[in-house]
Amino acid sequence: PRPSRRICRNDAFVELVLFCPGSHTISLESNNLADKMVKTKIIPLLLAASLSCHAFAPSSRPLAALHSRRMPSASSPSSSSSGSGQFTPLRVSTDQVDESSTAITTAPSTELSQRRIANIEKYARLPVWPVWQGVFLFFASKLFGQEVAAQWEDAIGGRVCPNFFTPEQTTPFVLLVHHRHAFMNWDPVRYIQRTFFPEGFPAHPHRGFITVTYILKGGFYHRDSLGIKQSYGAEERHDGNHVQWLTAGAGIQHEEMWDVSVPDKKDENAWLWTSSQELYQIWLNLPAEHKMDKPDAKLLKAHSMENSSSSSPPEDTTPMITSEDGSTITTIVAGEHNGVRAPVECPTDASIIRIQFAPSKDSKSTWTHTLPTSHETAMLYIKSGSVTIDNQRIPPHHTVYLSPDGEQLTISATEGEADVLLLSGEPLREPIASQGSMVMNTQGEIQKAYMDYQRGFMGLPWEHTMSDEEWRDHVKRNPSMY
Repeated sequence: PRPSRRICRNDAFVELVLFCPGSHTISLESNNLADKMVKTKIIPLLLAASLSCHAFAPSSRPLAALHSRRMPSASSPSSSSSGSGQFTPLRVSTDQVDESSTAITTAPSTELSQRRIANIEKYARLPVWPVWQGVFLFFASKLFGQEVAAQWEDAIGGRVCPNFFTPEQTTPFVLLVHHRHAFMNWDPVRYIQRTFFPEGFPAHPHRGFITVTYILKGGFYHRDSLGIKQSYGAEERHDGNHVQWLTAGAGIQHEEMWDVSVPDKKDENAWLWTSSQELYQIWLNLPAEHKMDKPDAKLLKAHSMENSSSSSPPEDTTPMITSEDGSTITTIVAGEHNGVRAPVECPTDASIIRIQFAPSKDSKSTWTHTLPTSHETAMLYIKSGSVTIDNQRIPPHHTVYLSPDGEQLTISATEGEADVLLLSGEPLREPIASQGSMVMNTQGEIQKAYMDYQRGFMGLPWEHTMSDEEWRDHVKRNPSMY
């Protein structure tokens, strides 16, 4: 809460609201407000009263505790938000205002307050697909700097960056992973490596959350324990189906293998070619009441919109809004921006938005977004380029954690193109337990999830080398009970 002050001529009262723990109200009567304010020094007295209330109220807590955003852990009971220790107003009233007193008015500001930077992290980038290119980029970052290495990674790939969140602090988001890989037909190491390290992710289980896989380059082949097969990605052959929204719910096994059969467009007729791959995978937690929902996997298709018109985007699409000057493209996977809401249904109140900056030469591009007041959690991942947030320059491959208060976010790109991912949401004020590929509320539920997996309740895993016919036959013989 923000303190508000109002001293108005001809009003029957003056109100100074100071927020402090406990329930304390002081009322001072006065026939001459201006005289009282000078002679009795009312404002210093009010400040002293506020500090006294905070220091001596029986249930008062440190200010840091009042602003803490940490959710209860799975091993600790959920704390109650009721009772004493809440912010309550300290009010001063008078009967009359002296007509000769000077009118002072402090009107509430109509401008939205800006989100500020709370913390900035840079997570480790691991070499893989191909390993040798990732190792090269590691040494390049030491010799030429991390920003040069980031530009080279964007061009050639070879690394993965898991953002290992602390779920109690980043709720409802559990994990963000940025993959950038390249598969070359001329790479001898690749053919050796794939004999023991598959090019993708063979069948594995999930329970209790949503995985959002957003393909930026290349594509994926998906097969699961429900008998669903999907091909999706960012290339023309994928017909715009670039996002998979997988609700693990009660339990699902799925396989995700890189679609490396087709070279990049620039290498279509080349003898030596590369298949570039890039994606985000986001783990979005589900409320406890939805953790055992029926599992499902759907594809979301890109849908271009000229601007933030009032027309609603079609079902199972991700609206893409191009600014009037063409300097930004906003893709809304979940949530809302500038009056346009993504149609995907999600029981968790969250936004997943990608912003691509393409400012014209010698100019800057600015993107503004209004966050719901319930979205106390807000994070930004800078994939490429550099941006300015809260008057601070953020280089690529950094994760920015924003403060929980403030309604507006402003991002500027002043050094050319940039690509940013925004994650925001309302915290799930529930205990959380995360282990391996399961996200539940307690350790007991985690153990039960793995027991159900071992008993075959989610179906049985299959070899990624199986043909589609063999896989379908396997799923029929070993069905999931969900």
